[in-house]
Amino acid sequence: MLFLFICLKVVASMDAHPSRYAATVRIQMHRHEVIAELSTMVRELLIQFYKSTRFKPARIILYRDGVSEGQFAHVLAHELMAIREACVRLEAAYQPGITFIVVQKRHHTRLFCADKKEQCGKSGNIPPGTTVDVAITHPTEYDFYLCSHAGIQGTSRPSHYHVLWDDNNFTSDELQALTYQLCHTYVRCTRSVSIPAPAYYAHLVAFRARYHLIEREPESNEGSHQSSNGDSNGQQQVQLSRAVTVHPDSAQVMYFA
Repeated sequence: MLFLFICLKVVASMDAHPSRYAATVRIQMHRHEVIAELSTMVRELLIQFYKSTRFKPARIILYRDGVSEGQFAHVLAHELMAIREACVRLEAAYQPGITFIVVQKRHHTRLFCADKKEQCGKSGNIPPGTTVDVAITHPTEYDFYLCSHAGIQGTSRPSHYHVLWDDNNFTSDELQALTYQLCHTYVRCTRSVSIPAPAYYAHLVAFRARYHLIEREPESNEGSHQSSNGDSNGQQQVQLSRAVTVHPDSAQVMYFA
């Protein structure tokens, strides 16, 4: 029997800028949209944030990637509760405001300048920072398109943001400005990128974790042949979880960048 696992990663800022991040990684069965161990992962990162700043965050802003529109309600219900649980596990009265935003890049929407004088570059793309939150957005839900990067080749694809929950009561302008500003903090690039830096860092953490999984794959396969299906599944998941666990010495270092 073949068991498929995926790497789940959560990245969190460790200062007020935010420019420094920490990461935590878990293994989970394939095709499970909800992050099963999100409560534990968030708690770990909250503890690291407190050790770095000596303060607990007053607001938690989550940029969630990899969720289809049909899974919005399901993912929000489970993961919002998991974040709340992580906060309560630290302190019973600790209830920071939570803003839950889904980031989508895989769509077919493209934006163009009505006035050619406003076009940028040889490809005639829209200027970086262009935001659309009317006309083509959802009539009742809170979403917006933001093209935060300058397209070098071809037509720029804006990112689509769905604000599923907002305890912090941000205005549209504040949330859009924050999202755009986070696109300028990616350490690998001196220009703005297409999605906020923490979402990019989460991708880097996942890529790094896959290399550890490849190194442990022969050992995992040997164990699967020597035991029953049920035992094999559990042993394999334990081995893979150990392979991707971030070492304490690297917990507050941006090893993935």
